[in-house]
Amino acid sequence: MNAPRSVIFEIHSPRPGVPPLSPASAADRSSLVLVGVCAAACIVLVGALLLDHHAVAAIAKLVASSAFVLLAISVGALASSYGSIILAGLVLSWFGDVFLIGTARPWFLLGLSSFLLAHVAYTTAFVSLGIARRWTLTAAVPVLAIAVGVLYWLQPFVPEDLVWPVRFYTAVISLMVITAFGTRGAGASPVIAAGACLFFLSDLSVAALRFTAPSVPTYVLGLPLYYAAQICLAYSIGVSSSRDPSTARRRNVPPGSR
Repeated sequence: MNAPRSVIFEIHSPRPGVPPLSPASAADRSSLVLVGVCAAACIVLVGALLLDHHAVAAIAKLVASSAFVLLAISVGALASSYGSIILAGLVLSWFGDVFLIGTARPWFLLGLSSFLLAHVAYTTAFVSLGIARRWTLTAAVPVLAIAVGVLYWLQPFVPEDLVWPVRFYTAVISLMVITAFGTRGAGASPVIAAGACLFFLSDLSVAALRFTAPSVPTYVLGLPLYYAAQICLAYSIGVSSSRDPSTARRRNVPPGSR
């Protein structure tokens, strides 16, 4: 009877000199893999669009967008209120990406609505971490000035029935960027403001592509900016967990009381 137990012990024990892989290390590795998958799929997406391989582009977009949703889960989105709200925004963005695969106006409006709701979710998550009034007001001046400039630039190109949807969307994403800077002033990670700004810049490329018919395809820059933004926002879940009141309350619960 001793021999079988010895064999089982040898199989399940780590090799001498090799430390066991901790859950944190495994999560870090899976996160890096998902970031790599997202980046690689984004490169394939841009290349497929340049070559007019629309089926390949659609698959690559779904892979890249699914990767940032899974990244959020891998860094603990389900363990905090902030993470859950950010995850909701990422899922809404995933649907927005699916809708924008279509080129007809109804698909565009569905995509616009999905991303608008995603920005509402992001803004809600940022506010939940706390915002500094001075930083918020300071950021509001340049962000609103840029937003007004963008709307003035787009005015000759936007169809009449899309004027107000575009204006409303611009207002919401501007508020998202402003509150992101507000969280930075309250001590949150700079990755939040970085993600918000990258998202804003990526949307400028979408607007240019949809309405102005540029000579150069703006998605060459816009898509990498977009996926970098979503990776930043997903990653912010892990670095913001210590500031989330919900996780703080859970850490203060005595062991065995749940």
